[in-house]
Amino acid sequence: MKRALVSVSNKEGIVPFVSELVQLGIEVISTGGTKKLLEENGVHVTGISDVTGFPEIMDGRVKTLHPAIHGGLLAVRSNEAHMQQLAENQIKPIDIVVVNLYPFKETITKEGTTFQDAIENIDIGGPAMLRASAKNHEDVVVVVDPSDYEVVLRELKETSDVKLETKKRLAAKVFRHTAHYDALIAEFLTNEVGEKDLETITVTFEKKQSLRYGENPHQEATFYQKPVRPKSSLTEAIQLHGKELSYNNIKDADAALQIVKEFDEPAVVAVKHMNPCGVGTGGSIFEAYTRAYEADSTSIFGGIVALNREVDKETAEKMHEIFLEIIIAPSFTQEALDILTSKKNLRLLTLDVNAPSEKERQLTSVHGGLLIQDEDHFGLKDANITVPTKREPTEQEWKDLKLAWKVVKHVKSNAIVLAKDEMTVGVGAGQMNRVGAAKIAIDQAGEKAKGSALASDAFFPMSDTVEAAAKAGVTAIIQPGGSIRDEESIQKADEYGIAMVFTGVRHFKH
Repeated sequence: MKRALVSVSNKEGIVPFVSELVQLGIEVISTGGTKKLLEENGVHVTGISDVTGFPEIMDGRVKTLHPAIHGGLLAVRSNEAHMQQLAENQIKPIDIVVVNLYPFKETITKEGTTFQDAIENIDIGGPAMLRASAKNHEDVVVVVDPSDYEVVLRELKETSDVKLETKKRLAAKVFRHTAHYDALIAEFLTNEVGEKDLETITVTFEKKQSLRYGENPHQEATFYQKPVRPKSSLTEAIQLHGKELSYNNIKDADAALQIVKEFDEPAVVAVKHMNPCGVGTGGSIFEAYTRAYEADSTSIFGGIVALNREVDKETAEKMHEIFLEIIIAPSFTQEALDILTSKKNLRLLTLDVNAPSEKERQLTSVHGGLLIQDEDHFGLKDANITVPTKREPTEQEWKDLKLAWKVVKHVKSNAIVLAKDEMTVGVGAGQMNRVGAAKIAIDQAGEKAKGSALASDAFFPMSDTVEAAAKAGVTAIIQPGGSIRDEESIQKADEYGIAMVFTGVRHFKH
């Protein structure tokens, strides 16, 4: 190991690392700000122009794209012809490359960044050097991550070389790094021009944490986050207390968050196995929690609860009465924390639940493939509301219908939700037929079904669901409409004096 090329945007640990390389007798070539930093700290380096015999030009856009650099990186040391060509062209091999890239992600997430700022932070020479070095990793040690400085130094000190296994691992990391970088740029430019239905797609995520296991103990799992994400994303939550989140915890917590974001008024959502078991609203967060609890006091046990207001002492005392897995809220008063942290394993998360949520594309894996769709942000304000029945909903029925409609959108299909007096009273989820989902919701509601409003995620293919609802005492229904047999359902609703609303849009959730 005789020569190293060092050019980094992330300066973490670079001075002591390069200092030790110099002490090992390695010549260091450097550029721009990295060269200046090293020299200010007493580390002698050779400028890139001294190697290429050509000045840095075009505001630094062209400095390392030169045969004197890339020849030194790509020459296979065991290939006599390569080595002869280096000698003929007076090019010296480069044995170590330490490079990380212009801060593109940091640039595009900075407030006030212009399109031109983003373009100027697309690195060209850096990825070229990294890819060349990683391709030739048997002869070149390539380091893109400061966390790898230690192992490289240790092996150099032990054998004056780096193990082939380590070189391969570092090369693989380089290609992950450049792929991640290019994916960010591709996404940024694609969003800029608004293209969809792309011929290819490369998505990139950053590791947030390793998980103990997946849905079941025999499945391995890891939690990743988008490089650029909204503040209301679960990935931005701060855990104040309790055990580490599991795979199922994360999925359920995200489901609870997506529902509670539907509400502007104080609201509480309890989720079990990706479905809401209780949703309540009220004049205070305590009222909302009480209603969410009373909606299904059995299923909430061991559930995940999301709130869109600060948790106060009164609400915390009520929550403390039962076993919950997770509580997510914008904040907790100190009194509430004192109460809830007395339960060792209860996970408490804070998150800006009410922050604007940007519309994203949903990615769903299938075996050997990927499905992509827009998130379902369609709400009643977007719908073409019609009332085909003789009777229109009363003011109270409208309130109940709106709550039921916000919730049914997040329930696994086929889905039916009953709501009454600012709370859900029955949830029928994931059934193979719609009347089956209605029966589950009605049975759960019991006497509370009387005077309730019913929401369906899709239209009624026949009038049997309306019949079942009417017999249970439901007085108002909201559904998409659009069945060729709509008239049967309308007539059945009129027969029982039910007010029925058509929205013109379905909310399947598979």
